[in-house]
Amino acid sequence: MRFNTRLLHGQYSADPGTGATAAPIYQSSAFAHASAEELERIFRGREFGYLYTRLNNPTVEALEKRVAHLEQGLGAVACASGMAAITLAVMNILKSGEEIVCGSGIFGGTFSLFSELDQFGITTRYARDNKIESYAGLINAKTRAVYIETIGNPKLDVPDIEKLARLAHEHGIPLIVDNTVTTPYLVQPLTLGADIVLHSTSKYINGSGNSIGGIIIDSGKFKWDFAKYPALKDYSKFGPFVYLAKLRQGLFKDFGACLSPFNAYLNLIGLETLGLRMERICANAAQLAEYLHKHAKAGAVNYPGLDDHPDHDQATDQFAGRYGGLLTVRMGSKENAFKLINNLKYAANLANIGDARTLVIHPASTINAANSPADQESMGVYEDLVRISVGIEDGEDLVEDFAQALSQI
Repeated sequence: MRFNTRLLHGQYSADPGTGATAAPIYQSSAFAHASAEELERIFRGREFGYLYTRLNNPTVEALEKRVAHLEQGLGAVACASGMAAITLAVMNILKSGEEIVCGSGIFGGTFSLFSELDQFGITTRYARDNKIESYAGLINAKTRAVYIETIGNPKLDVPDIEKLARLAHEHGIPLIVDNTVTTPYLVQPLTLGADIVLHSTSKYINGSGNSIGGIIIDSGKFKWDFAKYPALKDYSKFGPFVYLAKLRQGLFKDFGACLSPFNAYLNLIGLETLGLRMERICANAAQLAEYLHKHAKAGAVNYPGLDDHPDHDQATDQFAGRYGGLLTVRMGSKENAFKLINNLKYAANLANIGDARTLVIHPASTINAANSPADQESMGVYEDLVRISVGIEDGEDLVEDFAQALSQI
């Protein structure tokens, strides 16, 4: 079964009671049971059943199963947002005094989160570049995870997932990969050796900018050392589900960052067209990047699909010749960056990516405004930089729109 067929038919069947082809929205806080004995068995984990939507829900479960299937994982837990997914994924296995080794090009929101975790005694160390040696030099006895994004946002650097997975496993620690920017259409990190994959489903999975969500997918293949990860020991009876069992019965339950059934439904609807949208988005992004790369008024254009991108060969190999929908352009000054944004007709100026519509933003004054100049530069953010999230419009219209905007600078 190929990708687009799997989107529609993988882990899916019509509702047996009604024949409905869309997953029903179970907009219920809790679920009744026939007897006190049955409810006790479910609470004790001796029998499967739905208890309370903060813990599980049929609509949310439908999304979890379908995304886990696409990522070729053992299972998944859907959360209220992408940031909730990142928080729960790392805190499920880290405690005070331990460390994360991370790529430097991560999203500003993730950088902010990891800075907050420092107050809880969890330290993050950032690799200066994507060389394996840079990551290896930061791993020590306190390290409990390596964390990367498939394509940095907005740095647009591309780490080598396979090599980093091998490095992490040599040290007995998991590789956690945020696959939001590329989606399983471009790459399935678990097949390259990663152990845990994350998504902000608010982005490309949803595709229409109408609901927030996040999801954590576990491969079930990592061999957890309970001496190194003692919090997982009590869940060892669940075998390969140990990480997911501890997550769902522990932090996920207690933090309450659950996905609403209605948002799960909207993400399920968006998921069905993910392949078609990503094919068009990648083609449009490549076309726009090539145009801007040659334009006299556009400065440095950053896109993994361009031959002069430092990680172009790595991206070509890892993503099978597709490069995603994000690109950046430097305009020489903040004033020119603002002029470009303000003169565009089709691109919406807002803090999101992955919409069907093209979106633009000035990261330095918005998403990354709270970061120091040194941290901004490490993340690929500059005063004159505009981030573009390309949509599914006709590519020629996008080029013409950027052309007229540039003509006014």
